[in-house]
Amino acid sequence: MDTPIIDHRGPEFQALAKRVLEGVKTIFKTTNPVIIYTATGPAPGSRAGQYPQRGDRVLMVETGQFATLWKTMAGKLGLKPEFITTDWRIGADPNAVEDALRKDKAHEIKAVCILHNETSTGCLSPIAEIRKAIDAAGHPALYFVDTISSLASADYRHDEWGVDVTIGGAQKA
Repeated sequence: MDTPIIDHRGPEFQALAKRVLEGVKTIFKTTNPVIIYTATGPAPGSRAGQYPQRGDRVLMVETGQFATLWKTMAGKLGLKPEFITTDWRIGADPNAVEDALRKDKAHEIKAVCILHNETSTGCLSPIAEIRKAIDAAGHPALYFVDTISSLASADYRHDEWGVDVTIGGAQKA
């Protein structure tokens, strides 16, 4: 805290930023690039929402209040969320995801969006098993996972579990 401020446009900051961006990959357990936003929790989700495109269908699971908020945000972004209703005391059911994707013969669903941990209930969803369900359905949908309240406090493996986009936050876990 008693270190002088460094120029955010200078070489010292560039070196620091590079170390941070490489180091944060270990938290996500990924070799892929990580993009850092200075914003509230929903902001990365709205950015990730740039794909799918307006009018595209996305599959989501109602695991609690924050899943419901993500669905609302998807609607405001012009997406067409399909919400699998569940008991808020359990995480997302891979079988329900697979069933919904199998019914989508035309592959109109462009993304599956799941909360790893539902903040309002504390329920973890089985991310690896949901990837297996997506694959078992033979569906090309991208896999988006919100880890805002679980990243770095619960086991999470972006690459190993086959997640396409992980959304995290530094304000909770």
